Amino acid sequence: MGGRNIDLDFCSSEFSFVSWLEDLHLLPLVQISDPFYIKLVKEFYSNLRMVSSPNEEFELSSSVKGERIYLNARILASILHIPHTGLYVFEHKKWPKVEGFHPNQILSLLYPNDPNVHPNMALTTNRLSVDHRLLHHLIVHQILPTGGGYEKLSRMQVFLM
Repeated sequence: MGGRNIDLDFCSSEFSFVSWLEDLHLLPLVQISDPFYIKLVKEFYSNLRMVSSPNEEFELSSSVKGERIYLNARILASILHIPHTGLYVFEHKKWPKVEGFHPNQILSLLYPNDPNVHPNMALTTNRLSVDHRLLHHLIVHQILPTGGGYEKLSRMQVFLM
């Protein structure tokens, strides 16, 4: 089965999210054209375990067809063609505390017609612009695949956007 990639020629002329990905050095991530095999990918994820202790370097382990696979942060960064700048632990129900990130500023960009944006508001996709919807689609299908409905945004998805 073929890889997943975005038609950059079409998208860059019509949508601004391509330049956002370029600025974040994420274009290689959405241009993966190598073949992948669904059953092997499922086996990899179903056997995936965290094997590092809290005070050790982050490490994952899995097995596919009896072959053991070990991954750490440096290997993952190399596979994804992204810089290894360290790990960041994200709490699901809290906004991240990162220099330069302010939830109200981001929410004002995502929901420009809502005068009452606040960090605890309901985060839904139906009020996003086309560019932001496409960016959200990219996040939930390629960067952080998720199951279930796609009508609500998580704080992690907003942070990534």
